[in-house]
Amino acid sequence: MLTITDLFAAYGQSQVLHGISFSAGNAETVAIMGRNGMGKTTLFKTLMGLLPAKSGHIDVDGSDITKDESFQRVRKGIAYVPQGRMIFPTLTVEENIATGLEKAKVRRVPDDIYSLFPVLYEMRRRKGGNLSGGQQQQLAIARALVTEPKVLLLDEPTEGIQPSIIKEIAKALGEIRKMRQMAIVVSEQVLSFALDVADRLFVMEGGRLVHESPRETIDVQRVKQYLSV
Repeated sequence: MLTITDLFAAYGQSQVLHGISFSAGNAETVAIMGRNGMGKTTLFKTLMGLLPAKSGHIDVDGSDITKDESFQRVRKGIAYVPQGRMIFPTLTVEENIATGLEKAKVRRVPDDIYSLFPVLYEMRRRKGGNLSGGQQQQLAIARALVTEPKVLLLDEPTEGIQPSIIKEIAKALGEIRKMRQMAIVVSEQVLSFALDVADRLFVMEGGRLVHESPRETIDVQRVKQYLSV
């Protein structure tokens, strides 16, 4: 569903991504692990077209999106939940979700979104800025899902969220993958969450992927060494 081949990206003269290659299949979740400053957010911004790729290729469901603008990438099936969530604090929960329905024929929040995140239904008339961090994260994921993506990118979804909500998000991601048959790519530092949600784990260091492992055979101690400061 998503294939990245030899991807390079830079901020001006500062090279950040150095030949990134990986794929995420239909109904598969992939975790990109790494400490802060290793290039995870830059990778996601490049996948979304917020930062142009210097070279390499990005394909979604067989379509090359490397040169596309961000809105074109969304139309072709890629959705992004940014670090920090970026919800609209003065809009209600329902209005926030509806911003993802801009091109939909029916501007109505699908029932399955509220079944995934029941708390959002309970709070649908409440302003987004009045939600807790965990509830805002669920809202940001819901907003991305209504675009009916083929690929869902989640940048540091557990950042600043209490453990009980992290468990709820992990459960929801498992259900989303089964229901929607999409590829999910998660950027993460919390290994326990990555092990809960991901089929394969990659470790990123210095803008390169330096380790890959299926969840079943992962060397936890080795990965922890990469993640430790």
